[in-house]
Amino acid sequence: MQRIAVIAFDRISPFHLAAPCVVFADPHPDVPRFALQVCSAEGPTLATTAGFRIQAEYDLSVLAEADIIIVPSWRDPAERPPAVLINALQAAAARGARLVGLCLGAYVLAAAGLLDGRRATTHWAYADDFAQRFPTVNVDPEVLYVDDGLFLTSAGTVAAIDCCLHLLRDLIGIQAANGVARRLVIAPHRQGGQAQFIDQPLPAAPQDSRLAELLNWVRAHLDQAHTLDNLAARALMSRRSFSRHFRTLTGESPLQWLLRERLAYAQQLLAGTGQSIDTIATLSGFGSPLSFRQHFRQAYGVTPGQWRAGFSEQA
Repeated sequence: MQRIAVIAFDRISPFHLAAPCVVFADPHPDVPRFALQVCSAEGPTLATTAGFRIQAEYDLSVLAEADIIIVPSWRDPAERPPAVLINALQAAAARGARLVGLCLGAYVLAAAGLLDGRRATTHWAYADDFAQRFPTVNVDPEVLYVDDGLFLTSAGTVAAIDCCLHLLRDLIGIQAANGVARRLVIAPHRQGGQAQFIDQPLPAAPQDSRLAELLNWVRAHLDQAHTLDNLAARALMSRRSFSRHFRTLTGESPLQWLLRERLAYAQQLLAGTGQSIDTIATLSGFGSPLSFRQHFRQAYGVTPGQWRAGFSEQA
């Protein structure tokens, strides 16, 4: 049983604390139970930003045995975390525990020196401050979450759930994790590289409504060849207008979005079917197994076969 410690603190946001708890502590069908413990360095009774108090049953001693430690946020980016917390996190990292900094929790990991020389993210509104405060961290302000080996960081609020679901997929496999997402009534998988902030996330004009319909159509026909000109024509737009509206709606270029969708679908096929690599390359629209392998390795650092062996429930 994986042991997960979640660090609470005075004036914590109830939502930030609930994000890892709803993923790892609530019972879900066909999902193994995790030993989740909420702990605190500031005593058992803690205030929240919502006007009520919570009771943390454990102190930081549980960090010594935890396999995964989650810092769900932090109350003030300008406040250095207490030395006892920093020391406990450094000791946990030294023995190989996996550490997760959700939203402003990335500040806590960075203050402990654990993100030096690593890639990380945090809430987009604090990214500039984070970069100035921790210049040795390679901060990416655009993405939803970053998985850098034993260290995970995420953007704010709902991105924290995305990051927790990503971690859950690593622990129990894609199909079971998707089942948890369905029970939570949220998207089963948002890639970490998706943009945090999109100026116009919902269709607000007839062109954008057509684009939303086009996105659904392309997802159902990923095995077909799609060019920028063909997609623009299907949306009844010029190439230039199509590209502009597409980026406004999704935060990505059409080709970036298409590649991400192909890769996500390929992952589902790798994990949930026994199809060959060549067949999956065709079904996901890469055209050739060589192209599929090249794009997959560039995106994830491993071959499709290695990914299937490491993460597929079938393997």
